[in-house]
Amino acid sequence: MQNYLFNINSSKSVCLPKLQYQKLSPTHPSKQGHGFSLIELLVTIAIAGLIIAISLPNLGSFIAQVRVDNEVSELQRLLLTTRNAAINSGEDATLCPLPLVPTVPASCKVSNDWTGNIGIISVDGVIKEREPIQAGDKLDFTFNSVTYNSSGQLNTNIGELRLFSYCPKDFADFSRGVALSLSGRAYLSSEVNGVEKDRQGNVISCN
Repeated sequence: MQNYLFNINSSKSVCLPKLQYQKLSPTHPSKQGHGFSLIELLVTIAIAGLIIAISLPNLGSFIAQVRVDNEVSELQRLLLTTRNAAINSGEDATLCPLPLVPTVPASCKVSNDWTGNIGIISVDGVIKEREPIQAGDKLDFTFNSVTYNSSGQLNTNIGELRLFSYCPKDFADFSRGVALSLSGRAYLSSEVNGVEKDRQGNVISCN
């Protein structure tokens, strides 16, 4: 490094360093690629496929269980709505399977096939309707209708406690039920030691 002397109206000289400049070379991007190699991609796909294969059975059972819970809860609400409709109107109200072609006045289907459309029939006609259940699932009940009178009690002679049994296709272990008491109240089945049972301790099943 060279120094230069400057004398600006002064008896003393000032020594300043000479600045040196270096030319910066441009930065070049790395030539190495940042993407996946073919082998890495194939390994990733294989691992993803294995995870999906393991999780699919669990996913199917989870979906079936959620579906059953929703269906039996909806059925319980329909029975409660039917009961309330009878009490509020002072006239009979009926929950039953509906015919494919609506009738005037509204009427029940002459069958105890509860897998199709079911609805609540009161003096005002069909006041609520539920769509068919999942294809392949079963919903069993001994009678083709449930009728409540103005006092909220069953107007149908069903004798002892009766049960709606809902059984999902291929997942019988997840079957659940709605028990109908003599007073007309509806109760969901509950799990006892890993097995779904009604209020009398009977295991839920379908024919």
